[in-house]
This record gives sequence, C-alpha cells and structure tokens, in this order.
Amino acid sequence: MKELKIGFLQQHNTADVKGNIERLADGIADLAKRGAQLIVLQELHNSLYFCQVEDVNNFDLAEPIPGPSTEIYGALARQYGVVIVTSLFERRAAGLYHNTAVVIEKDGTIAGKYRKMHIPDDPGYYEKFYFTPGDLGFHPIDTSVGRLGVMVCWDQWYPEAARLMALQGAEILIYPTAIGYAPEDTPDEQQRQRRAWQTVMRGHAVANGLPVVAVNRVGWEEASPSGGRLEGASCRERLEGALFWGTSFVCGPQGEIIYEASEDQEESIIVEMDLEHSEQVRRWWPFLRDRRIDEYKDITKRYID
Repeated sequence: MKELKIGFLQQHNTADVKGNIERLADGIADLAKRGAQLIVLQELHNSLYFCQVEDVNNFDLAEPIPGPSTEIYGALARQYGVVIVTSLFERRAAGLYHNTAVVIEKDGTIAGKYRKMHIPDDPGYYEKFYFTPGDLGFHPIDTSVGRLGVMVCWDQWYPEAARLMALQGAEILIYPTAIGYAPEDTPDEQQRQRRAWQTVMRGHAVANGLPVVAVNRVGWEEASPSGGRLEGASCRERLEGALFWGTSFVCGPQGEIIYEASEDQEESIIVEMDLEHSEQVRRWWPFLRDRRIDEYKDITKRYID
C-alpha cells in the first residue's frame, strides 16, 4: 500500500488578504501536526473571489511567481515538511495574467505550476477579463508524495483534461475550486448544479481509475475586495455577492466518496488514501487498454457538422 495523508482547508474568505493568509498558515500548521503529507488549498485562496466584477484595479492583487506568496507557502512547506498545492493570481507581465496553481515541495521549492486552461465567462465569473488561458498544457507535477494531476476549477468539467493527466501517469487528480450558487436560481436548481459539479469529477475518477480531490471555498463573499459594490466598475452585471457551496470532497478511483465537506461551514480535514488501489481498479476495469485511439481523431474539432 502507498498510503498518503491528504489534508485540505475549506475556508471562508474576507476582504482582508493578510488575515486570509494568516488563517491559511494556521490551518496548514495544524494539518501538518495532525499528520498531513499533502495539503490542498482552494482556488485564489488569498483574497475574495474578485472575478464577480470587471475592474482593472483588481489586477493589483496579482503577483509574480516566484513571488511573495510562494515565499510564504514555501516557508510553511519547509517548516512542516509537507507538499502544498496553492492557487495564485499570477502577474506574468503588464497586461498578462494567469490563474495559476503552484505546487510547493516539502523543502520549500517550487515543484511545478499549472496555468488554468479553461477560462469561464459567466455572470459572476468574469474570468476572461482577468486571465489569459494557460499555455503550459496538461502535465502532472512530480513531487515527493507522488505525481499530481493538478488543474483548476472550470477545468474540472472537461474529461479531456483529466484523461490527458491520466495518460501521463498522474496518480491523483486535484482541483482547487471557487464555485457557488447563482442568486437567481431556485433552491432545486442550485442543488442540481452542486451535485452535477461533484458527479462530473467522480466520473473522471471512474473513467481514469484515479482518486480525485476537489477543494472549494465556502460562504458568502461580497462582490469586491473592498467589501462592497464597486462604483464605476466596468462589469456587465452588478452582483451583491456570491454564496460558495463548499462541499469539498475526496473520492476514490471508483468514484466512491471518501469524505464530503459541509455546504456552509469551514473545515480542516485529513483523508487517508491508498494510491496503489488504482492499480487493482484498473486491472478490473482496463479502460486505457480498450480505448479506440484510432477512431478519436475528431475529438480535436470544435464541433462535427
């Protein structure tokens, strides 16, 4: 057995970036002391989810990689001997920004990074205004705890992305996430969306014979980093805020739920995972063996008329 203790923090964020980071640091320290070897954080964990509106001032939240945040989380990884999956707003150059997951090795160095490839553009999720689509491809990141297939939020809806990670030897699929309810949707519709979000990732687990970890933020967040509505902001639709649905979860290679977090509470959880179990599951269900790669040429087309 290759046992891995995976920790995650489902956190409610505020407009206080320094305070958010301090609480994350405390949470990382606590998880490490409880035995976590790998710690996964939610998408854009340092700040409020600023993509609810379009405002050029929000680019001030971005930073280079390496930069201040990789120094902070690198020091924590080194101090506690853990691998940390972070999610940062990367400033690559003036006018060029990415939504970037950075994996920190337990010695504090950067093991690798992944730039979010699929960028949404929906009411309350105006990410195309902020993020250039990733250009690093879908490649797992090698660490001391295993080969991690790290992607980010909207990527979690695409089976092609998960498959490409699996075909390159990823041992686990990881999705830092920021997703919540649309205020205008009925309660029934909100629950359908929340369960669809979980179901599609459980499908990736089954189709690839791999565990999945998805870590979402939780709670109500105002629509701007200042804690209120942005006056004069260039946005197509002004929202008061968003209610993120939590439900962070870990599932095994048959899609079985090992742990599911609350919809409305912060959580700090450690889950034990046997990564070698994927070998047995893939022997029972050899989907990779039976793929008809000779017949998949059209998958690269936008649509088949």
